[in-house]
Amino acid sequence: MRTVKAALVAAIAIVALVISLLPGLAEESGSLALTISIDGAIGPATASYVKDALAKAGERRAEIVILRMNTPGGLNTSMREIITDVLASPVPIIGYVAPSGAHAASAGTYILYATHIAVMAPGTNIGAATPVQIGGPIPGLPGGAPDKEGKEKKDNDRQPEPKDAMTAKATNDAVAFIRSLAELRGRNADWAEKAVREAATLSANGALQANVIDFIARDPAELLRLVDGRVVEVAGGKTQRLVTKGSVIEAIDPGSISRFLAVITDPNVAFILLMVGIYGLIFEFMSPGTVAPGVVGTICLLLGLYALNMLPINYTGLALMLVGIALLAIEAFNPSVVMGLGGVIAFVLGAVMLFRVEAPGYRLSWSVIAIVTATFIGFILVVLGALRRARSGPVRVGAQAMRGLSAEILDWSENEGHVFAHGERWQARSTETFKPGEVVEVANIVDLTLMVRRPPAPTGKGGTS
Repeated sequence: MRTVKAALVAAIAIVALVISLLPGLAEESGSLALTISIDGAIGPATASYVKDALAKAGERRAEIVILRMNTPGGLNTSMREIITDVLASPVPIIGYVAPSGAHAASAGTYILYATHIAVMAPGTNIGAATPVQIGGPIPGLPGGAPDKEGKEKKDNDRQPEPKDAMTAKATNDAVAFIRSLAELRGRNADWAEKAVREAATLSANGALQANVIDFIARDPAELLRLVDGRVVEVAGGKTQRLVTKGSVIEAIDPGSISRFLAVITDPNVAFILLMVGIYGLIFEFMSPGTVAPGVVGTICLLLGLYALNMLPINYTGLALMLVGIALLAIEAFNPSVVMGLGGVIAFVLGAVMLFRVEAPGYRLSWSVIAIVTATFIGFILVVLGALRRARSGPVRVGAQAMRGLSAEILDWSENEGHVFAHGERWQARSTETFKPGEVVEVANIVDLTLMVRRPPAPTGKGGTS
């Protein structure tokens, strides 16, 4: 029995050791395939996630990285950061538009062109890579322009031209960028330019026929079979033959920092953080010593400013918001209506202008602007109401509050003594002489000494004749 037990324990230990060594054995044999997933808009958090994941893939010596995408696009700066990391990666990267029904639009198209191998799942699409900015027209939509005889020219005779210089610069830069990626990977550069200038799109089958992608794969397992034996050129000009058949697929999830960035870099969240920070500081300045509003406000304000620093903002819009807040604060202390109305207009215009781009997923919601503006106006109205009530009400503290109060004489000698007023014992003086128990009236207060006098005698309603 002891021999059997020892054998069982040894077998369990061997199995546990083998299971623990499986990931290491897979990495040593070069059969590890890591998966990075981009779902939704591309922004600073996505760029941070991809950068960290590619670094981890290099450390673990993965055979390939599968960059799965389902995105409507995103910020140009974040897209370029991701592409820079992809081009510098020593590990081959396979761009994979999946699952069925997904798309790689706008920034996703550029990233797919940058990957070493481009793959799409059935029922997916790619394209619509036209750069869109607030304040400029959408450049180069399909369609010809009429000539002098009223006839339209064909698309291949005359390409649509952007209507303003800034849009032309952005479009031409985007065209040059995506063409350089197409030439680097040996893909269709003409269609890439068309996707930028004319917002052209392609289905998975159309992309395969147009030499935009390399394969169509239903799932990652089929993808690994298709790319097995393919030779790719990685960073530094080195070529590598892929050995992916039977590779172990492991997903890399976003880290806590990337998830945190994804939350605060949402324009609506950043906007709300900024306003909460400003409100908190206003409350702290109004009631010094409360601590909590100041601490919370400072933290929220710093987080909001950090998020705005990572997003492409319009500083004119930020300045207008600050001017609006200043005008509303002035209105709270010096009501004039004009200041308040100007503050509301400046604040709303600044909020609308705050973000320079209108990338998918990075638009400031009108409902958020309306709610924050209504809250701020309500706050100002509450402050104004409190100030008006305080001004119209009786004085409750200081020398003015003591004038006219009744006081009882406690003791008196010549022209000074002590009186009981306002629940307290006071030193008092007067030009008159009083007896203890008499009721007098406070005329003034000088250096904590009450100046008292006899109350005026009541007069009849009809007066004297």
